[in-house]
Amino acid sequence: MDGISVLESWRRSGRAMPVLMLTARDRWSDKVQGFDAGADDYVAKPFHLEEVLARVRALLRRSVGHAKSEFTCGPVRLDSRTGRVSVDGNPVKLTSHEYRLLSYLMHHTGRVVSRTELVEHLYDQDFDRDSNTIEVFVGRIRRKLGVDVIQTVRGLGYLLTPPSDAR
Repeated sequence: MDGISVLESWRRSGRAMPVLMLTARDRWSDKVQGFDAGADDYVAKPFHLEEVLARVRALLRRSVGHAKSEFTCGPVRLDSRTGRVSVDGNPVKLTSHEYRLLSYLMHHTGRVVSRTELVEHLYDQDFDRDSNTIEVFVGRIRRKLGVDVIQTVRGLGYLLTPPSDAR
């Protein structure tokens, strides 16, 4: 089964995730067929990896209703284009996993994100889901940020909200 058929099947079954087609087919008619099948973007070979990554970031932003690369929550600012995080303009150094976790929460500000959803976003399928690494990362991010923006919603997950004593 080719990619177009798979995508058409996904769309018929109601799957609404963003799709970037990466293919060697570069004729305009191939692109039209890809978009008509439900692709959100289309990149033909040869391509630069940086362009593909930028397109993926743009698709992810749009899929959660964001058109910009900067996210803010109270004094916390995350720039997904540069990978930088700051609090009140002061840079904060995060590990790649900490950054990815905070970025995911920033993309879903105001919504409770379950621990399972975070594990699925951060790790491969064979990851030990009983591990407490998410809790460890959240604790480290809280310490590094120094502001109370990540709330624990007992039994449900984590909620990113501006601190009640907004600066």
